Amino acid sequence: MDIAALSVVMSQASIKQAAGLQVLSLAKDQAETGAQNMVQMLNQGSHPTLGKTLDIKV
Repeated sequence: MDIAALSVVMSQASIKQAAGLQVLSLAKDQAETGAQNMVQMLNQGSHPTLGKTLDIKV
């Protein structure tokens, strides 16, 4: 394999790696945003006394 072909192959591999890292970074950012939204929804709660008491009839 000559130097020019080796250079092209290495460049293509570098571009593929950079693109893969960018996609992973975007996925990580979206997962973080989704998790933050879920935590915010769970903290808001729908009713302050919901689930605090249990009525049992025997």
